[in-house]
Amino acid sequence: MSTVLVLNGPNLGRLGSREPDVYGSANLDDLRALLTASAPDGVTIDLRQTDDEAELIHWLYEAVDNSLPVIINPAAFTHYSYALRDAAALVTTAGLELIEVHISNPHARETFRHTSVVSAIATGVIAGLGFDSYRLALDFVTRKH
Repeated sequence: MSTVLVLNGPNLGRLGSREPDVYGSANLDDLRALLTASAPDGVTIDLRQTDDEAELIHWLYEAVDNSLPVIINPAAFTHYSYALRDAAALVTTAGLELIEVHISNPHARETFRHTSVVSAIATGVIAGLGFDSYRLALDFVTRKH
């Protein structure tokens, strides 16, 4: 493994300014710096964000086609996107790790956030630890290889 895909769904491009009391004041560039500094030698972090469901799905296809582990924060798509869930299942069915992460703890928030359609097919789920959710996921996928 030389690359880990770190995929982020809708509204996460607004990290740093969107609900800092929930998501903190750091932005995606800060997350990229944290993960790059945390990655073992020889591992590249390919961090992406989109508000487009279809683009996120195509990135999951890319992970399968290139045998790349995935760390994914599906954001709002977590709760209702069966299309995203089916694309994510292709990753784990291919024998690749897919770790679902969340900055906040969805179970401590509004009831509609308590359901994830992705969790059941993910290798694992890490939530509620801020950017450390991503760092712990990175540690897991890099130790697996």
